[in-house]
Amino acid sequence: MDESNQKPMSWERDLLRKLATQSLAEQRRARRWGIFFKLLTFAYLALLLVLWKADGLLDTGLSTGKHTAVVKVEGLIGPGQKASADNIIKGLRDAFEDKSTKGVILRIDSPGGSPVQAGYVNDEIRRLKKKYKDIPVYAVATDVCASGAYFMAVAADEIYVDKASLVGSIGVLINGFGFTGAMEKLGVERRLLTAGKNKGLFDPFSPLRGQDVDYLQGVLGELHAQFIAQVKEGRGDRLKETDGLFSGLLWSGERAVELGLADGLGSSSYVARELVGAEKLVDFTYEGDLVERLAERLGAGASSEAAHILGIGAGPNLM
Repeated sequence: MDESNQKPMSWERDLLRKLATQSLAEQRRARRWGIFFKLLTFAYLALLLVLWKADGLLDTGLSTGKHTAVVKVEGLIGPGQKASADNIIKGLRDAFEDKSTKGVILRIDSPGGSPVQAGYVNDEIRRLKKKYKDIPVYAVATDVCASGAYFMAVAADEIYVDKASLVGSIGVLINGFGFTGAMEKLGVERRLLTAGKNKGLFDPFSPLRGQDVDYLQGVLGELHAQFIAQVKEGRGDRLKETDGLFSGLLWSGERAVELGLADGLGSSSYVARELVGAEKLVDFTYEGDLVERLAERLGAGASSEAAHILGIGAGPNLM
């Protein structure tokens, strides 16, 4: 190969070498900046964590440096819901265990839901009150505190509402749909096999029998009696029993105070400032991590909602 052919090849090699060198240098710079930003993000998150941990120790404007813990109950009460017993109880336990907590507020905006879930929370509030005798518990209703939500509230030391809050609905229901007429029109035959003559009780695709209604009314009556007993135990002499008090009716917050279903008018801020004596509110509401919330949405929550809509396997509701 002559010299004229060697020069271009040498020039190309030099160019490739320069490009490769520049590329490696760029990669090193990008790697260094990547490490820098990762460290910066880590430091930022660490600072947030430190500030969050120290938050309960910050001065609230009082010499004690205490705060009022808030646990929110929002929406339908039931397993797989935001207002599940597991979530509410986790928040309550964290609130009571915090050394800076001077009082606890259960802030409620819920129409009710599962009597079992509401009962779990009621029992846990009573247990925590016995364990932490120096920490008062207040229920504060915002828009709605009805049925199962009120079942929870009566476990608190006192209940505060807004004058326009909807309070009460002390009753139990079980609901669903009947599709027998529609099935006949469509020419669809229902085939149901059971072991146990009452296993198909309240099946939405079978005719409603009188004995089924009587039996279910008896069960609902038992649950209603349990609800009434909890209200009487929680409210004591403050309760003014009148016709319709336990009939499932709703009252305004103002009327609820007159009936002894609530102790007074006031917001969370009012209760923290005037009753607890620790104006600073700290939210202890537990909602689970992102993975848990997605699993609940796609799993138990979806199946529970479908069952509720169709009336299939639906249980009683304090709602």
